[in-house]
Amino acid sequence: MQREARVTSKGQVTVPRQIRQLLGVQPGDRLRFEADATGVRLQPIRAEGRFAKYRGIGNQGIGSGRKAVVDWVRRLRGR
Repeated sequence: MQREARVTSKGQVTVPRQIRQLLGVQPGDRLRFEADATGVRLQPIRAEGRFAKYRGIGNQGIGSGRKAVVDWVRRLRGR
């Protein structure tokens, strides 16, 4: 996929929508530029693991966090 963008006088670039979608970035996300002999690579900087959004999906009905788990266990035990 090839897309073009223009550099402003302030050195800013608008990342094309298709590239943002491919990278999975949203407004406010940070990007890393890596340059070597073969070219320049662009990577999103992830604050948490890339699979963190899937954590807990196998536990339907249990919210995230300690309080939700404690409440679930109490309901399970009939308290």
